[in-house]
Amino acid sequence: MAILRCNNCNYLREVPNEHVGKTVKCPVCDHPAPIHDAVTLVKKVIEKYQLLLTKYQELEQPNTSPTETVSSVSPHIVSRDKLLDLHNTTAMTNSAQFKPIIDWFKNREIDVDVNLQALDTQGFYDEVAIELGDNHEVLQTVLEKIKKAQRNDYSSVMINISNQSQKEIKIITDFCRNLYDYAFVARYFYNKKEKKIHLTLQTASTIVNFFNGEWLEWYVFMKLVKVFYEKKGLFSCFRSFVVNFSNEDKHEIDIFFLINHRTPLFIECKSGEFRSMIEKYNKLRKRLNIDKDKFLVLVLGINDEQTNGLTNMHDVTFVNEKNFIDHIAQLNP
Repeated sequence: MAILRCNNCNYLREVPNEHVGKTVKCPVCDHPAPIHDAVTLVKKVIEKYQLLLTKYQELEQPNTSPTETVSSVSPHIVSRDKLLDLHNTTAMTNSAQFKPIIDWFKNREIDVDVNLQALDTQGFYDEVAIELGDNHEVLQTVLEKIKKAQRNDYSSVMINISNQSQKEIKIITDFCRNLYDYAFVARYFYNKKEKKIHLTLQTASTIVNFFNGEWLEWYVFMKLVKVFYEKKGLFSCFRSFVVNFSNEDKHEIDIFFLINHRTPLFIECKSGEFRSMIEKYNKLRKRLNIDKDKFLVLVLGINDEQTNGLTNMHDVTFVNEKNFIDHIAQLNP
């Protein structure tokens, strides 16, 4: 028996033995895909598994220096294939990826309701979120007009960009064009002479929720996945899931990372009012027993002075969309 396996999209299927050793185009993504002898491939998988198991056991040894152990670990919870596209993969939906997080909560007698769809980047939510987050100061007007139209059940919006610079006009028009290409809006028209953009909106709840704040979750999540992925350390990640305490209390959690199987990183994303929720976060941090500097409330649009002041006043750490990566980079996992 022979196996065709694509290293780019993980497509897998059985093919006739006569094709062993050949390389063909993947029928899904068109990348070169080698055809392996099944027995040989299984042996390699077992060898890799044994290597990963050995490294994991070394990491769990109490007498091992954490610094030495982490630096010696090359395996990664998410595949580090050089062709892996973080914006188009189901790798994070693999149960092996998030099992350490499940176990972390289980050890605290907390059950987790997994949301696999929130970990699947094959759609375009993550791409649009990155574009929106990286250019938020320029695109904020576009976002607010869309949200206002959705709240008032309007079917379309008009965006006047005549007062914008050429650079800003390009950012805005490229973004709106991408919204149309990715079907986030039903129609897009740019009147170049009048410098006005006309958008016909989609009414699907998933699109409405995305513009209403879910985009910020995607933005923060994907930015951190990229950071930890490039550091080549062990990590597991979750987004948009529910935890169930033994007393039947439930909490929705935006983003959660577990670094090196032991260090939790909690992030709540707020694109609107957040003050009424502060006490809830204070209590939840203590209940989960997470260090203050690793329990983050990310508030869109507040400045660094506000994040510092709020952090000093409360039992959680406040960050914004501009400084959260710098804060996390300074943590000692």
